[in-house]
Amino acid sequence: MFYPMINSLFLSFFFTDAQGEATAFVGFENYTYLFQSETFRQSVKVTLLFVLYTVPTSVIVSLFLAIIANEKLRGISFFRTIFASTLGMSVAASAVIWLFMFHPTAGILNAFLGAINLPSVSWLQDSTMALVSVALTTVWMNTGFAFLILLGGLQNIDDHLYESAKIDGAGYFYQLFRITVPMLSPTLFFIITITFINSFQSFGQVDILTGGGPAEATNLIIYSIYREAFVYYQFGPASAQVVVLFLAVLVLTLLQFKFGERKVHYQ
Repeated sequence: MFYPMINSLFLSFFFTDAQGEATAFVGFENYTYLFQSETFRQSVKVTLLFVLYTVPTSVIVSLFLAIIANEKLRGISFFRTIFASTLGMSVAASAVIWLFMFHPTAGILNAFLGAINLPSVSWLQDSTMALVSVALTTVWMNTGFAFLILLGGLQNIDDHLYESAKIDGAGYFYQLFRITVPMLSPTLFFIITITFINSFQSFGQVDILTGGGPAEATNLIIYSIYREAFVYYQFGPASAQVVVLFLAVLVLTLLQFKFGERKVHYQ
């Protein structure tokens, strides 16, 4: 399990041949090349924007659906199944579905816009909308898992807390923000952390939908690593990007634990 990480660290200090074998020790030259590269700086910017688009949206949408599905209504199990259905779909299948939906002429999204007399959108061809489109696909893919975990957390909250609050005259939104969210905070913290890490690792939907384009608009760091290694056969710079990505995710996750866990209520 640790061999790929250790080997990537080793290769980040070398020039390599087309087979990925180390040929010449170059020290930190690969890292210097990265931070001087406009392409790498652009991929960092795009990745941070992508994380900003996907993480809060995924958590909020999943929490909203979980709260709805937690209501004790007849037939609610059908909607629970629908909301969780994206969990059972592969990245490739999900991306292909959205690829058809984003089609500029035959896609259902532009057909809907046309039906309400709005102009069509170049979802994957426009450099501004391409990242939003990939983020939208990712949010849809993440919703199933986050929804199931949050729904489980909601169902573990003691009903006596709500009954006591109702007796005291507390309204719905008071119960939501004073009981539901605090009691759900450990689950929310877990979902935020997992979604945050997964966003940095999003690859399949980028590869299928945009291939990193147009004009590097969706060239996330993880996709940049893939292209550098398996398209350009520059395994040294690719390994340096791997190390930088690992350290960035590690530091950001530790900061999240340090500052975010303070707001978690375990009792």
